[in-house]
Amino acid sequence: MTQYLKHSAIFGTWRDAIILGGSLVCSGVLLAQNKTPFPVIPISQLPSAPHAVQSPQFPTVSAAKAQPLIFDGGAANAVSDHSWLKSYEIRPGVRRISLEEAQDQAQAASTPLVRLGQLSVETAKQHRLGAQSDYFPKLGGTLSNFHFNKFMGETLSVRNRTVGFPLAGKDQTFVALTVTQPITPLFKVKQAVNLARADENIARAKAGIPVETAANLEENYYKLLVAQRQLAAAKAAAYNLQSLRLVASSPASPAEASAEQLVDAGNRLAAELARVQELSAVLNQQLGWPLETELELIPPPPHYEEISLQEATDKAVATNAEVVEAEQNVVKARAATTLAKLEYVPDVAVMGIYAYNDNALPLLPRDFSGLGIMASFNVFDFGKREHTIKERRSQLEMAQIAVQLTKAKAAAAVKSSYFEMQRARQLSELYREFDSAIQLRRASHGDDASDFTAAWAKTEAAMFEADLAYRQALSKLKNLMGEQ
Repeated sequence: MTQYLKHSAIFGTWRDAIILGGSLVCSGVLLAQNKTPFPVIPISQLPSAPHAVQSPQFPTVSAAKAQPLIFDGGAANAVSDHSWLKSYEIRPGVRRISLEEAQDQAQAASTPLVRLGQLSVETAKQHRLGAQSDYFPKLGGTLSNFHFNKFMGETLSVRNRTVGFPLAGKDQTFVALTVTQPITPLFKVKQAVNLARADENIARAKAGIPVETAANLEENYYKLLVAQRQLAAAKAAAYNLQSLRLVASSPASPAEASAEQLVDAGNRLAAELARVQELSAVLNQQLGWPLETELELIPPPPHYEEISLQEATDKAVATNAEVVEAEQNVVKARAATTLAKLEYVPDVAVMGIYAYNDNALPLLPRDFSGLGIMASFNVFDFGKREHTIKERRSQLEMAQIAVQLTKAKAAAAVKSSYFEMQRARQLSELYREFDSAIQLRRASHGDDASDFTAAWAKTEAAMFEADLAYRQALSKLKNLMGEQ
């Protein structure tokens, strides 16, 4: 995809730059010579990027005499009310989408990531259930069936008579059923279950909808909105320079300066066009659509939430994923310490057996059963158990200190993210006030409102950048609070 972006962006940029730059330079030089310029390519006729703002067809006015701009019909209305900035013409093949729809589409495309989080939780759950099964007795069975080619015993001759003493049957079948119930190992089983449950809690804290994917899509969505407005501002600036008229008696120097401005405007327009194309391909990839799909993005409404610093701090300390993991590590370290101490306790189990002897051992009864106790203990291990206990105690203390540090870190991160969110919100509200003020000035100037087109586009670009900063800070704060 990177190669595709590079080729498409470079080709489109240089093509548009050559077309616009050449025409604008020629126009500027002829203006300096006080001659009638070649027809300048209107901005609206330049190749447009996907979902780029379409400006109306602007007329070319002779430079010999300065005249006010005159628009007719739809073109005049399109420029005067800035409809080409606020709403876009839906062309065939253009897909109109809002931020919420884009997030839903991206979430559907990222189903494997959601499934991966679910599988991690399921794995930890099954591990815990497997550890819990050791609480119950173990039922085992043995079946053997043999045929031997010789008599399995001793043959004695007594008074010309042969008597056999079989040790094992020549044809034998033996069936044994055993039931073993651990006694003292149940204490070890309990600690093993605690370890498994702690791992399950950590998996649940880290699993869920991939918030990172949603935040990344939101960032790309707003970047594309900003690029749209910057492209609109570049078009408006190029149009304003293109519509400048010089008096015939003017010296050559202003015309030279104007020509340089025209070339700069053309270069900027080409760069903004390439930027829009690149961001369109990136967003289409996240949505699972073809890279060349044209998108019309709906600007999201302002989204502000009231959260106090104390509330955010309390939730972060209680439910933050890192804090939960640190607390569960303490549980695991405590269980490991208890397991190390239980090595001093003998392993005792109760065992029951039932056997069916079909000539396997002729000297034994045909069937029999038994009940008993089995115990095992490692008498001397050269201090291994003692050193293991000391190691586990050190790990437990480390885990407890880590909890305190993690909570302090979470509280500090919440404080930083909270004030960052507040600054971004104030900036967003300020730019929205600027946007409203420009709209009022546009309405008061009537037909001369085209002078505010570039300012309006730049203000909206800055406003969307501030909205994105606020949303990112809010998402980071909620992530610290454990709400995402």
